[in-house]
Amino acid sequence: MAGGEAETVSGPVTGEAVALELRPAKLLSRGAAVLIDLAVTWLVFLLVMVGVLVTTASLDEAAVAAVSVAVFLLVPVGGPIAVETLSHGRSLGKWACGLRVVREDGGPIRFRHALVRGAMAVVEILLTVGVVACVASLVSERGRRVGDVFAGTLVVRERIPVARAPELAAPEPWLAQQVNGLDLSSVPDSLWLAVRQYLGRVRQLDAQVAAGMAGRLAEGLAVRTGVPVPAGVLAGSYLAAVAYERRERERRKVGALPRDVAEGEVPGGGAGAVPEARGVGEEISPAVGGGGGEGRSGGQAGTGFVPPV
Repeated sequence: MAGGEAETVSGPVTGEAVALELRPAKLLSRGAAVLIDLAVTWLVFLLVMVGVLVTTASLDEAAVAAVSVAVFLLVPVGGPIAVETLSHGRSLGKWACGLRVVREDGGPIRFRHALVRGAMAVVEILLTVGVVACVASLVSERGRRVGDVFAGTLVVRERIPVARAPELAAPEPWLAQQVNGLDLSSVPDSLWLAVRQYLGRVRQLDAQVAAGMAGRLAEGLAVRTGVPVPAGVLAGSYLAAVAYERRERERRKVGALPRDVAEGEVPGGGAGAVPEARGVGEEISPAVGGGGGEGRSGGQAGTGFVPPV
């Protein structure tokens, strides 16, 4: 958000009011995936039909026609349904293009979703040569065809380039001491996720909105830990310091730090960046350049941290 305008989220939202970052697939990538799937499907269909015609040469015309209709229903229609059900939304074409079919809430699809999509695909793609599907995708805000609307599904991109987040720097020693003894075992994962998302997006938020969010999150951490936010510390710096402390504890659990760092000493006098975390600690690392200690005179010196609002 910027300029005081609230950002609207059109995508699905979890029970903790955290927006899921589903990236709807573009029409071109979906079209390429469909072409790959159709090429494979019709190749299999032709091979099966050749085998059927060879094995049913002695049957009458009515029997051959019935077998041909059954093969058509099983391969071009039933094949994609079975593939999407078993692969949870990743056909060969979607796999090649980095796409997946998911439910509107972000969960994996099931047989009923694949069945509705496959049944509608006969009309949208096979009978109309994809014209109906293209028009529906262009009209839809999230590029959904008619089958997706009826099935409650969405085609999303899976392989999205992610920019490397700045390393999280250590807070000032006086602030690190304040959060060092906190009991973080009672803090739920949903609250950690909210803190991480706030720290990763704080620079994109309006100043007033960011300050209000930081205050609510800091209050939630204080309630869970049983220790109030230190006097004179802004909520944004407190959140960054607590997130840094939790990451360090996770890193010490997996033995990722040298002995002197594990005992509480930060290389470079506490001002430098910490080596990249691996494993569990990386999961809760906020995408923000540090966790400084604004709110105290001289508390920002040497940290390299631009404090959140």
